[in-house]
Order: sequence, then structure tokens, then C-alpha cells
Amino acid sequence: IGLIFGAEIVGGVPGVIENHVESLKDIPQVSVEVDLAAAQRYGLKPGDVRRSAARLLAGEEAGDIFRGGKAYDIQVWSTPKTRDTFMDIGNLLFDTPSGKYVRLEQVADVKVEPVPNVIYHDSLFRSLDVGGNIDGTRDLGSIVADIEERLATYDWPAEYHAEFLGEYTERKEASSRLNLGAIAAAVGILLLLQASFGSWRLATLSFLTLPIALIGGVIAAYLTGGVISLGSLVGFFTVLGIVARNGIMLISHYQHLERFEGMAFGPELVLQGARERVVPIMMTVLTTGLALVPLLISGEIPGQEIEYPMAWVILGGLITATLLNLFVVPSLYLRFAKRGEAGPGSMIPIPAAP
Repeated sequence: IGLIFGAEIVGGVPGVIENHVESLKDIPQVSVEVDLAAAQRYGLKPGDVRRSAARLLAGEEAGDIFRGGKAYDIQVWSTPKTRDTFMDIGNLLFDTPSGKYVRLEQVADVKVEPVPNVIYHDSLFRSLDVGGNIDGTRDLGSIVADIEERLATYDWPAEYHAEFLGEYTERKEASSRLNLGAIAAAVGILLLLQASFGSWRLATLSFLTLPIALIGGVIAAYLTGGVISLGSLVGFFTVLGIVARNGIMLISHYQHLERFEGMAFGPELVLQGARERVVPIMMTVLTTGLALVPLLISGEIPGQEIEYPMAWVILGGLITATLLNLFVVPSLYLRFAKRGEAGPGSMIPIPAAP
């Protein structure tokens, strides 16, 4: 099964190289299979034959003896000359209920079979590892999908099944945890936005613009291989945090200018707020981008399998996040911020003078 799985299923998938099956060396072992009909003729039970054969060939603890304060096991075993050769094993004698003796080969099929020298177990089941490497022409997810498709058409013998282990399984589990964390983080961001702005309209407006900032990260991931890896996911979440922080800082300043400095809601308010907040926003972007430069320069080297794609995604996301905060958010604030609001600093219609 292992050879078939390694050569035909894993080895035949495009992009897989150096496929191999866990090396196991067979060693000869005496196998005793009871002949039920023959054992019945002599009045022997199959279990009695198996237990007697195991006792004579491998030994069995019959008790303990205590001497000098120490316990010693007492083993019942046959003499070496009675089990020295394969012929001697077949001639081992057993008692029968009738008082006569019968040879082992008369009530059982005694043969030598090759068995693995080491048997590995996983959760009480025997296991055999089949592995391989990828040549870089295809991503790991696509290769695993092809292997799963082949496994679906393979007719497994009874009690056999396949499980995926290694990097793919670890990445899948980590992605599941990240997705759950992302959902919780999204809810937390929305609540923080509402607490900061004091308005569900502004909180929803700012929250819905967050995915726009990820466009640059998606483009960066495509240009660097087109694979959304674990590092890329971490990079996307980082960009979301940065753009949310800059959006809060910008919109909160708009509210400050209107509520505490007496500026009227309109284009002049939006332009002045953007001018006064462009330096802090750019400082955040440039500081984060400069911190990623060493990772980008060193390239995709061993030990940076997560950091390298993460750096590219964050860098691409920072570009679109900056454009979003400086151009898109001010325009949306000017268009939607005042509709249906009548709180502090809201623009309340005043009747024209007669």
C-alpha cells in the first residue's frame, strides 16, 4: 500500500519531487496459523494451541521468586535444542485431552514470513509515512487538492485510510485560527470605531472602507507568486489595523474641528483636517515601511518563509491605505457624514430670512 501510494498517487502529481516512502526493513518471523479442523480432530482449542506455541517459542512468566530482598521472574520456556531450527519448531509436542501428544505442524500451518522490523503507531493504529517535496512550480494547496482528488478514486483495502500531515495541515489549522481571530477582530474594530466617533453611520462608513486598503496587498501577493500564505494573511490583518488607526485619527480630527473649533461642515473643514493629519499618517506609513526594508532586501531565504510574504503584503497595503485615508475617506465623509444626524456639531437646517 505504501509503495502504491508513494509512486502512483503522490509521485504522479505535477510539482511533486523526491517522493518517498518511510524505509522499513523486513525481517523473517515464524508465523503459526492454527488449522481449526485439525485442532478439532485432536480435541484442541485454537486458543490453547496459540498460547502453548507462544509459551514454548517466546516464553511466559509463571511467577516470581524472592531472594535477598529482590524479586526474580520465573519464565517457562522450551529448551534451546527443541526450537533451534525451523524443523524443530514444527515438531514441538502438545498435550491433548486424550493424553497423547501431537506435533505443532499437525494442528497448525507453520511458516516463515517477512514482517517489518519496526511498526509505528499513531493513535493505536499502524502508520506508514509517505512524503515528498515540491519543486516550486505549483503552490502547496493546489498539489494537495490533486492528491485528494486521486485519493477519492482510490479503492482502499479494508481498515486502511490516508491522513494529511506536515506543513499543509499545520497551515490549514493556523488559517482556521486566524479566520476566527479575524472575525473577532472585525467585530472589535467596528465597536471601537463606534466608540470613537459616537456615530454608527461614521463607524459603518469607516469600517466598509477597510477592505479597499487590502487591494495593494492582494496585488503585492500576486506579483510575488500569487499564493496567499500564512504570512500573507498576517500582513492583511496588519494593514487593516493600520488603516483603521489612521481612519480614526482623521475622522476624529474632523469632528474636533467642527465641534470644538467652530468650523462649519463643508469642503474647507475636510481639506484643513486632511492637511493637518497628513504628517502623522505619513509618519506611520513611512516608519512601518522602513521597518520592512531589511526583510525585502534579504529576500526569500530560509527562516523567513512567513516574514517575507508578510512584508510585501504590508508594503502594498500601506500604499493603498495611504491613498484611501488621504483621498477616499475625506470625500466619503463630506458626502455621508451629516445625513440624518442631529447630534453635537451636526448641521441643522435653518430657515432662510424673510
